[in-house]
Amino acid sequence: MTKLRLGVNVDHVATVRNARGGPHPDPVRAALMAAEAGADGITAHLREDRRHISDADIERLMAELSVPLNLEMAATEEMLVIALRHKPHAVCIVPEKREERTTEGGLDVAAGHNHLAPFVRRLSDAGIRVSMFIEAEARQLDASKSLGAPVVELHTGAYCEVPSGPERERHLLRLQTAAAHAVKIGLECHAGHGLGYDTVKPVAAIATLAELNIGHFLVGEAIFTGFTQTIQRMRALMDEARS
Repeated sequence: MTKLRLGVNVDHVATVRNARGGPHPDPVRAALMAAEAGADGITAHLREDRRHISDADIERLMAELSVPLNLEMAATEEMLVIALRHKPHAVCIVPEKREERTTEGGLDVAAGHNHLAPFVRRLSDAGIRVSMFIEAEARQLDASKSLGAPVVELHTGAYCEVPSGPERERHLLRLQTAAAHAVKIGLECHAGHGLGYDTVKPVAAIATLAELNIGHFLVGEAIFTGFTQTIQRMRALMDEARS
């Protein structure tokens, strides 16, 4: 079975830094450590309100990373200009609301098709790989395909938030079905949001997924076991699921 890539999101290293207002802890240092520990890429979400990752962080990530950068952003003109200036390996377009604590669900690509189309086109024309962060629904997958985005990322939050049991299994089946449909219509399929040690293996075992993006859990667990060890354990769990 093909190796599943791990993208490590460093947003919440920046959240801790910004709580005090200073240079420490440094999300770019965390990104470099993650790559050394086995991450295949780094994800960072530059939000409108700059609540965690900053413009300077993106500058440094682009300059210092040896692995691909996946820039998460809302579909706004401000963010488009930033993405086109830096030209990261990939851009994942996500929904964004000022009042939310974190991304609360997938982007409604089907309803927002006309708004999103020029963003996907301009990013793609610049050689940036575009991904749409969506719920595990055929309607959203088909809409992403029609936009010309080559990649989708399935929102795993609902699966992670329910206790182990029948309801979680129903959410897992939705992810399995969506990932299979994505590949069937010619999309590369990723997944992420809320994954931890106790939830990652069933998702990682979905053969039609190419990448998982994980951040908050890794940053939180690193307080207890260290960032390198946390990433290495997550990597091992993903590999076990694929074996």
